[in-house]
Amino acid sequence: MIKKIIIDTDPGQDDAVAILLALASPELEILGITTVAGNVPLNLTTKNALIITEMAGREDIDVYAGCDSPLSRPLITAENVHGATGLDGPKLINPTKKVKEDHAVDFIIKTLRDHTPNTVTLCPLGPLTNIATAFKKAPDIVSKVKQVVLMGGAYFEVGNVTPTAEFNIFVDPEAASYVFNLGLDLVIMPLDVTHKALTTPERIDKFSKLNTKCGTFVAEMTAFFERFDKDKYGTEGAPLHDPCVIAYLLNPEIFSGRRINVEIETDSELTLGMTVADWWGVTNKEPNALFIGNLNSEKFFEMLTSRISKLP
Repeated sequence: MIKKIIIDTDPGQDDAVAILLALASPELEILGITTVAGNVPLNLTTKNALIITEMAGREDIDVYAGCDSPLSRPLITAENVHGATGLDGPKLINPTKKVKEDHAVDFIIKTLRDHTPNTVTLCPLGPLTNIATAFKKAPDIVSKVKQVVLMGGAYFEVGNVTPTAEFNIFVDPEAASYVFNLGLDLVIMPLDVTHKALTTPERIDKFSKLNTKCGTFVAEMTAFFERFDKDKYGTEGAPLHDPCVIAYLLNPEIFSGRRINVEIETDSELTLGMTVADWWGVTNKEPNALFIGNLNSEKFFEMLTSRISKLP
């Protein structure tokens, strides 16, 4: 059965790989790609989404620009990780396709209203600003969402932008808190699982040896992207965070986790943006999310390489 999805994203090299994986997967019908400010400002995340779709020969996928700042905070970006463009590494094309005129939030609202309830899955790969704004503006669409599968948060793996917070949640904790408290079917890909989806020289080499435009694009992006995490964590590669979201939609059997209660810290200066994950059930609060903790990394990269090989 084909799954209808909206990808909400702030590309980012790992976002780019996630989008390419989705574009290469006939099981997924991408209704649109919405962009948000995050890894880099909105003008660049939007341009990057256009570049990615054009690289894959999928100009039929429309791109909509969304919110350029968090709900109530100044924007924090991550050029130190992703480079000035957000997609540093390969030589980037200038996309010929233009972004759609409709705002991303309005597109999300209209699309959910136009579809049968419980048929559209939202796939946020960046801060949850667009998603929260859409739900605030049109509360009726919350009940129409089939599932939200997102990349964000951390628990055992702790934070990557502060000692306790993961970047996507930290950028807009108020948006995350709002979304997490709506009673949605949430699946969370935190650092606990994404840090097990590590590139290695051998895995990057397999992308290069595809001898395709997109294979080379992925290899060059991940080779650049991994330098930051190798220096920071002492690992042999970098975690491909966002592709975990798409891989879960394609093969949830390679992932494992627990249904638990997860809340977002929005007040503390010390732990702002922390995903307070009740892994051990000590609060007796109702579970509100499936919090993923592990994956089969070999099967993950086999899938990724195989699917990318189908692109130009």
